[in-house]
Amino acid sequence: MSTTHQDGPRGSVRVIELPVVSDTRGDLTFVESRRHVPFDIARVYYLYNVPVDAERGGHAHLELQQVLFALSGSFRVSVDDGFETSQHWLRDPRKGLLIDRMIWREMDSFSQGAVCMVLASHPYDEADYIREHRAFLEKVREGAA
Repeated sequence: MSTTHQDGPRGSVRVIELPVVSDTRGDLTFVESRRHVPFDIARVYYLYNVPVDAERGGHAHLELQQVLFALSGSFRVSVDDGFETSQHWLRDPRKGLLIDRMIWREMDSFSQGAVCMVLASHPYDEADYIREHRAFLEKVREGAA
């Protein structure tokens, strides 16, 4: 899957790296809307206490964009743009995975104590979700025609 922006109805997925300020007291990483992520941050949430054999995600969004971070531990993110799939391991809190609109995502292989923080471009809206992979593929292929 391409890691750069794609024209047309297909979304994109890419790794973004945040700045880090280090001194003898430790590291500080920060994120700013429209500077480090290409959208205004409307919602922040995090996943934790996820059982190591659990799966999360299993959906796509019509409009919402997200950046996922592993603040602690690690997990795998599998993404599908309707034509290509790829997998990304998140384990560095300075690196996030930017997931554009119309990208199917699944998360698994959470390590013990993993914490996933998500920055979202929109507030929660159930109408923005596509929860069936077949419906996602149909919608992507309609847009590509």
